[in-house]
Amino acid sequence: MKAFEIVETAVKALDSKKGHEIRALKVEDLTVIAEYFVIATANSSTQVRALAEEVEYQLDLKDTPVHHIEGRGSNWILLDYGSVIVHVFHREARDFYSLDLTWADAENVDIEKFLS
Repeated sequence: MKAFEIVETAVKALDSKKGHEIRALKVEDLTVIAEYFVIATANSSTQVRALAEEVEYQLDLKDTPVHHIEGRGSNWILLDYGSVIVHVFHREARDFYSLDLTWADAENVDIEKFLS
């Protein structure tokens, strides 16, 4: 699956479970880590898990398994799909780690068409 297709599927999955402040950042010109970051906020630790599980489930349905997961059971779960890294934060963790500011030079991807 191409990187942008992973972004689209992840954004739709996060939106379907009521993720907040969903953003996709194109970081390929800034780092070798990934081409895109997808970032979302949840209102509770339960929702953090639900959002991450939905992303994993939807991408598994498209034969795109996650390479690695960090933070299960915490307030920040990272799903590594190689070219795309999905970050699901509890609100306080997103504010604390401030990836949006850290990667402020990244290109914002227009995801409006993927949101319901």
